[in-house]
Amino acid sequence: MLSIDLNCDMGEGFGAYTSANDERVMPLITSANIACGFHASDPQLMARTVHLAAQHGVAIGAHPSYPDLVGFGRRAMELTAEEVESDVTYQVGALWAFCRAEGVALHHVKAHGALYNKAAIDLATARAIATAIRKVDSALIMVCLSNSAMVAAAAESGIPYVEEAFADRAYTRDGKLVPRSQKGAVLHDPATIAERVERMVRQQLVVAEDGSTVPLHPETICVHGDTPGSYEMLTAIRRRLEASGIALKAFSR
Repeated sequence: MLSIDLNCDMGEGFGAYTSANDERVMPLITSANIACGFHASDPQLMARTVHLAAQHGVAIGAHPSYPDLVGFGRRAMELTAEEVESDVTYQVGALWAFCRAEGVALHHVKAHGALYNKAAIDLATARAIATAIRKVDSALIMVCLSNSAMVAAAAESGIPYVEEAFADRAYTRDGKLVPRSQKGAVLHDPATIAERVERMVRQQLVVAEDGSTVPLHPETICVHGDTPGSYEMLTAIRRRLEASGIALKAFSR
């Protein structure tokens, strides 16, 4: 049976600011990427989010970013490969500890925001992320933008990886995500998004902003937790996929 993983970024509050959608969204997804403190979250929220994911049987991943709490990890930063490797190691290690305390396994690692976007086009950054993952635990799965430098780096490092597509983001003709600064970069209509996701899974392609067709190899589909209407999007996606006979399950090791 055809199957796909649905992932979402979770635990992206901080201090008095909470992730209002987490309790509603968690039952709808199969993998959670949990913020590790550099762009969002704090120790108490990390613990609560790991516990919530464990309650719902959701696969848990670390969601490391640039050290950019003020900019939510979405501002470009010039870090050396050694700095990226150390920052990712630090964040993965923190979430690993909370998983261990909860008695669940850490399943995968997915970079966040500007770090993800840089790794998609810059092999040195992608290699630094892959190296950190391999050194911490070579069984952890690296989540990579489909057809990007991340895929090459993960394969080169010998770590397991999956390719990712985005339900709620527009694509350029070369398979990259349209920058959030541009109009139309984030999609919002649940029905349109659900139809788009089914096409991604069945036909392994996405229509870019200019109308061209981009081939994909998606093993996991992301809906951003901070996108307005993420709960409605995920509900529509699940209904559409289940009605069409596509199973929802976490990608495996």
